[in-house]
Amino acid sequence: MVQITNHMPTAELQALDAAHHMHPFTTQSELAERGARVITRAEGSFIFDSEGNKILDGMAGLWCVNIGYGRQELVDAATRQMAELPYYNTFFMTTHVPAIALSAKLAELAPDHLNHVFYSSSGSEANDTNIRLVRTYWAEKGKPSKSIIISRKNAYHGSTLGGASLGGMGGMHAQGGLPIPDIYHIDQPNWWAEGGDTDPAEFGLERARQLEKAILELGEDRVAAFIAEPVQGAGGVIVPPATYWPEIQRICDKYEILLIADEVICGFGRTGNWFGSETVGWKPDIMTIAKGLSSGYQPIGGSIVSDEIAKVIGNCEFNHGYTYHAHPVAAAVALENLRILDEEGIVTRVRDETGPYLAKKWAEMAEHPMVGEAQIVGMMGSLALTPNKATRAAFKADAGTVGYLCRERCFANNLVMRHVGDRMIISPPLTMTLEEVDLLIERAWKSLDEGMAEAKKQGLWEEG
Repeated sequence: MVQITNHMPTAELQALDAAHHMHPFTTQSELAERGARVITRAEGSFIFDSEGNKILDGMAGLWCVNIGYGRQELVDAATRQMAELPYYNTFFMTTHVPAIALSAKLAELAPDHLNHVFYSSSGSEANDTNIRLVRTYWAEKGKPSKSIIISRKNAYHGSTLGGASLGGMGGMHAQGGLPIPDIYHIDQPNWWAEGGDTDPAEFGLERARQLEKAILELGEDRVAAFIAEPVQGAGGVIVPPATYWPEIQRICDKYEILLIADEVICGFGRTGNWFGSETVGWKPDIMTIAKGLSSGYQPIGGSIVSDEIAKVIGNCEFNHGYTYHAHPVAAAVALENLRILDEEGIVTRVRDETGPYLAKKWAEMAEHPMVGEAQIVGMMGSLALTPNKATRAAFKADAGTVGYLCRERCFANNLVMRHVGDRMIISPPLTMTLEEVDLLIERAWKSLDEGMAEAKKQGLWEEG
């Protein structure tokens, strides 16, 4: 049996990593020079590295370890399934019990009109599926010209060719000839960065009405769908003004535009409800799911589809699918994960206890001299950094420079907190205790102090 050891010296592990492992979203040469941090094990809300550091994981892996690390029940579920049926496909008119059971459970948890699941291995793949789903739906309805999907700038919908095209991140579009045709982007509802002197409520309406303007310019007969995250996650945990979502729903209903909720980050309790679209109050036709579906213990994603779309698609042969569609081990682990979230009341606890406690503590972070805005929904939050709270001024440096300084201080203080530009963001395990919330806040405050000191030392602080 091949042995994978965690006991090699860190330097040797880093050298092997640099020699053979290509990392995502990374300048490989810089990482090779610096050396990757080697994570060796995890338990609860903490990860441990090869140097023995115990690190509070304020990002739940990559927005995904909702039930925390080290849950033996998921290990047991995977073991049982691997012994019984480690793999079989769902092509050629076959199915298996884990796919059946998981689909039924997701239909039970999702809003009443969403009862059908098309599986993938990730959220990126699921959003690729969504492109084909909505275009096939309209073609089967006799409207093949309805092929344009509208998204938002600074949105994140994955890094596959289709997912990255749906997303609105310029750095991703600059590589690989993106976006693909018939993808259109409107402005994001980020009042802090782009609202100027506009009242937040008016700003929310203006940004929502850009969707209506785009539909009229492109042609109602050409627009198939609008895709959005209930809360923009990778874009910086951007929470729209309260006026935004009701107006988006009105516009989609008026012009017969399908509404896709990308729930990859917001789903499975992250916002205090099972799905983020429930939290913000809108009714999607399709929901993209992944991450918290299995708490990251197995790679699985999918699209939960409305009865109407499933009926139309069901009348044709949908020429689309993946080798690992509803992989039995991944499906079994996801089903056990959902059982734990449900039976242990984790989603309710986020809504009623942990989320409100974190929200109170997070709001107090706005008192830090470098924090201009503290936003939070459930167990995902962001801090907008600025040298001048009143004017929302930028730092005397490229965007992200000070955020990166603060992120590095977080790592030094054994806290994983990510930066997006000059916003610091968190998305901790939903099982985090109140004491661990206190520890997160304590380490975050200390890291901000040190980041601010370094920014001033480097001459990046200008209140103008």
